[in-house]
Amino acid sequence: MQIRSISFGAVITFLLMSLVAANPAWAWGKNGHRIAGEIASQHISPQVKAIMAELFPNRTLAEISTLADFNRSNPAEFWQKQAGPYHYVTVPDGTTYVDVGAPKQGDAYTGLQMFSEWVKDPKRSVAERQTALHFIVHIVGDLHQPLHVGNGKDRGGNDVKLDFFWESSNLHRIWDSGIIDQQKLSYTEYSDWLTRKMTSQQIAQWMEPDPMVWIQESYDIRNGIYTNNESENYNYVYAHIDALNRRLSQAGIRTAAYLNQLFVQ
Repeated sequence: MQIRSISFGAVITFLLMSLVAANPAWAWGKNGHRIAGEIASQHISPQVKAIMAELFPNRTLAEISTLADFNRSNPAEFWQKQAGPYHYVTVPDGTTYVDVGAPKQGDAYTGLQMFSEWVKDPKRSVAERQTALHFIVHIVGDLHQPLHVGNGKDRGGNDVKLDFFWESSNLHRIWDSGIIDQQKLSYTEYSDWLTRKMTSQQIAQWMEPDPMVWIQESYDIRNGIYTNNESENYNYVYAHIDALNRRLSQAGIRTAAYLNQLFVQ
């Protein structure tokens, strides 16, 4: 039998593709997380601003919001063996998160609890506390993307293949970045648009630091965003843009609410 030699590069490419295929969900795209981070920055307390200045001088919540995704390529064991499940939770249809809880490897909810302890622990290194803070910001955003509260059947919509504006995609990618990018706005333009539309009453109502509430909201939205069509474009955006914008807005307000509560004095 003839055995073909395989280059080291090809092996690494295969392994990386396997890791991506095994992972049930990516996050809001870069713009989605930055939009939420930018909105949050307008509502954080002086205590949170002081923590940001300590751990991330000259950086913003919008800037650090994408670091948890950026570090998926970090070869360190934490990022390759542990951190993946911290981006999502699984709540099958007809259940609640309280019913099913977290799997052995953890999930976004348990990750949020862990990182909240890390960032307040003076015995942790600066690098660990930095990781904790940027992952907290990221997780709050993730839990507001409805497909990050997955049903356990289709890897958070990644297995639901369809064309979006005549290009191959999947339902998860459409909600992570497709609809947002289709608006052709920078994250600062988008966050400004959303901020100017929020009323003081909405902000007060959305200032909710309990992740169980965010998870249930995403669960309640989730089934309504599925489609049986093989291709979607303008009609799908028209039907769902208001819900997506609301989740981005809420993610920003809840990021501030969670951090404000975490660092209350």
